[in-house]
Amino acid sequence: MTETANLGLPFIDGSQAQKHVTHNEALRILDDAIQIAVLDTTLTVPPSSPVDGERHIVANGATGAWAGQGDSVATWETNAWRFLAPKAGWCVWSVADDALLVFGGSAWIPVTTGGGTPFSPDNLPHLGINAAVAGANLLTVHSNDALLDAISTADGGTGDVRLQLSKAAASNTSSVVFSDAFSGRAEFGLTGDDDFHLKVSADGATWRDALKFDRTTGRVSFPAGGAREILTANRTYYVRTDGSDSNNGLSNTSGGAFLTIQKAINTTASLDISIYNVTIQVASGTYTGAVLVNGPFVGSGNVSILGDISTPSNVLISTTSATCITVQNGGALSVGGFKFRTTTSGDGIDVISNGTVTIVGAVEFGSLASGSLHISASNGGKLLNFGGGNIIVSGGAYAHVYAQQLGGVVYAGVTVTLSGAPAFSSFFAGANNMGFFRSASVTYSGSATGPRYFAAANSVIQTDGAGTSALPGNSAGTTSSGGQYL
Repeated sequence: MTETANLGLPFIDGSQAQKHVTHNEALRILDDAIQIAVLDTTLTVPPSSPVDGERHIVANGATGAWAGQGDSVATWETNAWRFLAPKAGWCVWSVADDALLVFGGSAWIPVTTGGGTPFSPDNLPHLGINAAVAGANLLTVHSNDALLDAISTADGGTGDVRLQLSKAAASNTSSVVFSDAFSGRAEFGLTGDDDFHLKVSADGATWRDALKFDRTTGRVSFPAGGAREILTANRTYYVRTDGSDSNNGLSNTSGGAFLTIQKAINTTASLDISIYNVTIQVASGTYTGAVLVNGPFVGSGNVSILGDISTPSNVLISTTSATCITVQNGGALSVGGFKFRTTTSGDGIDVISNGTVTIVGAVEFGSLASGSLHISASNGGKLLNFGGGNIIVSGGAYAHVYAQQLGGVVYAGVTVTLSGAPAFSSFFAGANNMGFFRSASVTYSGSATGPRYFAAANSVIQTDGAGTSALPGNSAGTTSSGGQYL
């Protein structure tokens, strides 16, 4: 062997003369081959004025002094080009390409940008940056910061930057998780469906939906409670006897309507109705659940529950041991198109503690439990019917109207029709403890049994001078302790 196997360095023979020539040749080869940095890799014509030590990788198809030397490392030395044929595994830094190249046996391959097996980053089984990959985390980065920077249009890009997380199916999850010591605390994305969710967790095990964005409507909901939906238009909720309280109430079908009136009231109470009106439209049938409005709705719009205002008996609220409708604590509700009936105990309508009920359509009061009231207004509560709907009285009670403790009831410009001579065990209309009942321009049709009125403790029953026989009943009314009948 006269030279080394890898770099081809010449050996010095034992009896060789001028050994320095062979030694210097070996040094030249080492200088050409070790820590190689070439100026470029694309030239096919040798530079016209090279400097000593200048190196290039000869491009295929070269001419002149480089002819036939494709892929060789060309070095200008002592006014001549020297060529080193590369071997597989040689590495070269290309100044022009700003890249590290490796010779794969047939071509130079850029290591830093990829180019082919085995030096390409394509199809890597895993990648760890400043970390060891473990488990299913095939990409692991250990860093205080990470940056994705868009390629500008000046550099041939679009200026946009997007990170896409694509899941296999709708039931799978595509999300970003924020953790504390690898225990999840917040997550957002498509978690189990194609709606956008934001979830939180106190322990990494139990998760709660804080926000949900419907993929079809864009509407935001708060599954755990929170901010109110703000109405931007009037809204109607539907209630049917074949509905379900798990529906959203927004369509008049069995699959869309609520089952109970209270569910519609509660849903409305969760809104900011702003300046708009909410109508709860109740279909024909019998509803056995009591209705409670326990405070003001948020916003300045009106909330109404409507049944059949032409034939109110078609929509019956029939309760046991409960008042049909209670409005209290400053709440307000418009009502029309219902018949009210109770058994065991319970009034027809109770308006308490500064609540307000406004009649906006015909209503009917059927038979009530013994000792119950068709209408009770107390502690500042008010029931108002300024021509909003006629009253049908088809069943007896303790009293039809009783206003107490600054409570008030006003009938004006309506017809009250009594059917079947209902019996009132105490009086038709009563006012006590500064209560107030006004009957103005009211037409009473039919008859009833029991005293016509009762006014006591500085209360007032006002009929605008219609006379002591203006109210229904078959016996005279009474006043006491400052009560007045006008």
